[in-house]
Amino acid sequence: MSATTAVSRRKAAPGRLAGAKVQVQRRARAVLDPVVGWLARTGTRPDQVTVLGTLLAVAAGLAFFQGRFRLASGLLLASGLCDILDGQLARRLGGSSRFGAFFDSTLDRLAEAAVLAGIMGFYLRNLVALVFQSSEALAQVALGLEPVTWAVMAFTALLALVASYMVSYTRARAEGLGLQCNVGWFERPERLVLLIIAGMLKVFWAMSAALLLLAVLSFWTATQRVRHVWKLTRGAGQDQ
Repeated sequence: MSATTAVSRRKAAPGRLAGAKVQVQRRARAVLDPVVGWLARTGTRPDQVTVLGTLLAVAAGLAFFQGRFRLASGLLLASGLCDILDGQLARRLGGSSRFGAFFDSTLDRLAEAAVLAGIMGFYLRNLVALVFQSSEALAQVALGLEPVTWAVMAFTALLALVASYMVSYTRARAEGLGLQCNVGWFERPERLVLLIIAGMLKVFWAMSAALLLLAVLSFWTATQRVRHVWKLTRGAGQDQ
């Protein structure tokens, strides 16, 4: 394989991922279109759907904190559906407003923080419990689960939260400067899907792997956006 072919394939991979993402979004919207029509006929407003989705995400965060991972995943799935419905409903009713877009984006950040804070709280709660239950700590060590593992996973959840915010912030800041910044495919829908699948599996390694993957891919996406903005500004000779 020539070097040119290898480079071409690397450049084509993100395009294929983006294309697959668009196809999935179109199919999801087609499936939900009857629900959108019903919401429009009942007089439901997009902002109401947005608030409902946020409340469901907060409930999911509480369920994660309590260790009820499958319930949390179900609530998170419902929240994600609301995230699709509010945008479709806004378009059905004549287009989204600037405040609606701002309100939706703001509550999305709150929802994501609630979910990841709930997961982090779950790990911290178990770590603190071991301080007062030495027999349980010894039993976990016998099974190969060191107490420090709970602390590491709590820190990983924190990293995942920071990385998620970096993905959103880099795009928002770039657009605030008047630059298009649609690069990077690992965004909020992909993060939700990853957490939903891990929660449904309800095994320790699944959520651990999901948080680590979420943090790595989110930081990578944020890095792609920083590089993209650099190319549009300093790389193009626009900035000193």
